[in-house]
Amino acid sequence: MELTEQIELYLKGKMTTEELRDFEALRVSDPLLDQKVVAHENFLNQIKEYGEHRKLVSEMNAIHERLDVASLRTEVMPLSALVRILWAKYRINAAVAASVAVLAVFATLFSTGFFAKTSAIHSDNIALRREMSREINNKVQRSKNEILKNIKASSKIPADPAMFGGTGFALTTDGYVITNYHVVRDADSVYIQNTDGDLYKAVTIYSYPAYDIAVLKVTDPGFKSLKPLPYGFKRSIADLGEDVFTYGFPKDDPVYTKGYLSSKTGHSGDTTEYQVDISVNPGSSGGPLLDSKGNIIGVIKGKSSNTDGASFAIKSGYLLEAIESIPKESLDKKLILNSKNTLANLSRKDQIKKIQNYIYMVKVY
Repeated sequence: MELTEQIELYLKGKMTTEELRDFEALRVSDPLLDQKVVAHENFLNQIKEYGEHRKLVSEMNAIHERLDVASLRTEVMPLSALVRILWAKYRINAAVAASVAVLAVFATLFSTGFFAKTSAIHSDNIALRREMSREINNKVQRSKNEILKNIKASSKIPADPAMFGGTGFALTTDGYVITNYHVVRDADSVYIQNTDGDLYKAVTIYSYPAYDIAVLKVTDPGFKSLKPLPYGFKRSIADLGEDVFTYGFPKDDPVYTKGYLSSKTGHSGDTTEYQVDISVNPGSSGGPLLDSKGNIIGVIKGKSSNTDGASFAIKSGYLLEAIESIPKESLDKKLILNSKNTLANLSRKDQIKKIQNYIYMVKVY
């Protein structure tokens, strides 16, 4: 209880300057405390959103009670006798239906994380989803409904170019893949493509917008289980100056880039992220960030438009927290993450050869 009170004082800005300095230093040194602070902040935001939702319902009910239908009729265009009869008979039902529709829209936006802090892309924090749509001039294109109907009706490889995409990497050997939530957001269909060019249909089984994490599951019958993953997932915080590298798909061919960890916080001091001095481009979103020993320490998320070479990655601790939050009913069986790392004593060239079959281009239609 005392820790919770301290966290609330910190989040509400009610600590003294000295207390604030000591608490922030403790967050940096204690990853578990840092995760509790982030989780409690999300909890308080949810309570606030619920209160605003209840307030909206109350205000809408009050408005409906004050409506003067007779006055409204005199201000609008004269209606036919039939319309007047229908309005007099069904106006209450229509008002209730409209209220329900508005509340349903707000509830959907809240539940999908639309209003989450991380769902908005700041002007100086560029998301790395690669836009791949093409404008085909002077050609008759099929209607959008027809395209969606054909995609949903068949699991065959789509002939049309993808709208956008990014990178993903294997979470398990049996077809579970990690990528960014913003990569697959608004997707009608998702496919992953390996370095050999093989394309497999997948579905989003879980998303965690607050951490910009999405978990995919390959549903294509042609997909074969992989050999044991060569990399592990680091739970502790990585050190400043640590050599890091990533491997992803900013273009159709895979690209390797290296750099170093430059800050333990990300964009605007976000404690769920690292800042890394590494070159990434649109399409790199969702790619793994690995340390020199081949441990995954984060997931590439975006880059800064104000600082050359500054990129951001979600910390692996928060990735694991999102994975542990997956509802059991969304999984075929319990996820068992690889704990053995076979990359530690290999040269960088051999490390890349080992991981390349576990990294995918994510295509969204």
